[in-house]
Amino acid sequence: MNRTRFRNIAIAGALACMGAGAVLFAQIEGDRGVPPISSEGDFQVDGVKVDVYSDTAEKAREAGWRMAQRQGWRKLWQKMNPGSGVPALNDSMLENIVSGIVVEKEQIGPNRYIATLGVLFDRARAGQILGVRASAMRSAPLLVLPITTESGAQESFENRSEWQKAWARYRTGDSAIDYVRTIGTGPDPLLLNAGQAGRRGRIWWRVLLDQYGAADVIMPMARLERQWPGGPVIGRFAARYGPDNRLIGTFALRVAASSGIPEMMDQAVRRMDALYTRALMDGTLRPDPSLIIEEPVEPEELGIEEGAEAGLDQGATEIPAQGINAFSIQFDTPDVNSVGMGEAALRSIPGVRSAITNSLALGGTSVMSVSYAGTGESLRSALAARGWTAVMSGNTLRIQRRGSAPGTPTNGQ
Repeated sequence: MNRTRFRNIAIAGALACMGAGAVLFAQIEGDRGVPPISSEGDFQVDGVKVDVYSDTAEKAREAGWRMAQRQGWRKLWQKMNPGSGVPALNDSMLENIVSGIVVEKEQIGPNRYIATLGVLFDRARAGQILGVRASAMRSAPLLVLPITTESGAQESFENRSEWQKAWARYRTGDSAIDYVRTIGTGPDPLLLNAGQAGRRGRIWWRVLLDQYGAADVIMPMARLERQWPGGPVIGRFAARYGPDNRLIGTFALRVAASSGIPEMMDQAVRRMDALYTRALMDGTLRPDPSLIIEEPVEPEELGIEEGAEAGLDQGATEIPAQGINAFSIQFDTPDVNSVGMGEAALRSIPGVRSAITNSLALGGTSVMSVSYAGTGESLRSALAARGWTAVMSGNTLRIQRRGSAPGTPTNGQ
C-alpha cells in the first residue's frame, strides 16, 4: 500500500468515525475553534503605558494613542538600533507607519484615559527607516499542538482553553519559527488530541503533518496549579518538539488571581517562542529525518530494461551525485505581499532547500538567495512549468510572472 493510499484511508477512517453516531459526533461539535490572528510581519511593541487628561474622554483617548505611538517608536528604534539616537518623527509621519493599536488594558473616564497598549508598525514602511532587511533564518513549517493540563486532565483542542487562545492571538510574523496553527474545528479535536503527543508511530505522524502542511511538530505544554478558587495560579510550562516528545526547556510563572491567567499565557507564549528560536539557532530544533518516508519504487515504473552487464572500463561512465547549488533570483516586488509570494513560489519547486530574500527593494527588483539540488537549467525549466519566464546568466536568474508587466503584483504561486 503506497503512502497516498494510506493517507486517504487514514483520513477517511477518521471522518467515518465522526459520522458513526451521535456519541462520536459530540466529540467535535460545539464552538471550540479559535482562529489564529494575522501572521503578517508587522513590528509589534507591547506594554506601552499612557495616562492622559483632556477635555473629553474621546480627546483623552486620542491623545493617549498618539503618545503610545511616540513611545512605541522610541522603544522599537532602541531595540533595532541600540546605542544610536532615535530619529524624530512627527505625529503625521508616525501615523503613516503605524498599522494598528492593540488595547491590552484601558480605563476611560470623563476626561482621563489610562491604558496599556501595543503598537504595530508596518514592516515595509518602518523597515525602510529602521534599515531592517528580511530575516536571514527561518525554520521549517512546524505544527503547533498546545497541550493544557489542569486538575489531572490533559486537553489540546477538545475544549477552548486560555493556552489555545494565547497561541491563536500571538503574532508570529516577526518570529524565526514558521508556526503552523490550526483553528481547532472540524476533525482537529480527533486528529490532534492530547494523547497524540505520546504516540511515536512515524507513519501516522507523517499523515498528520502532510494534512496540515508541516515538516515537524512542536508541543508547548502548560500545567495550571490553582492554589484556591479565585486565588493565585502557578503555571508550569515545557517546550517540547518532535514525535519523540523531546524537551527543549521549562519555566514557571505565577499570577495573584485567576483573572490574570490570560496575561500569564501571553507572556508564556513569548517565552516559548524565545526557547524555540534559541533551539533553532543552535541546531537543536530541526525536522526529524525519520518523518521522511521513502516509498518503494518498482523497476517497471522507472522504465529499467535488462541488458548485458558492463564494467566502467567497457564504456560505461559513473554519474556524479547531484549537489546543492546556490542561485540568485531577481524578481519584481511592487509591494510587501509580492515578497512572500515570490519566496513561496520558489519553495514549492521540488529540490529547493531554501529561498530567502536577502536584498529587499519594494517598488523595484529584489534579490532572493536559493539553494537548489540541481542545475540552473532544471530550475529554469521548473519555473517555466509554473508560469514564470526566466532569463539565466551564470548562477543568476531574472524571473517574471508570464504575461505580467514589470512591477505588476503577481497573484498565486
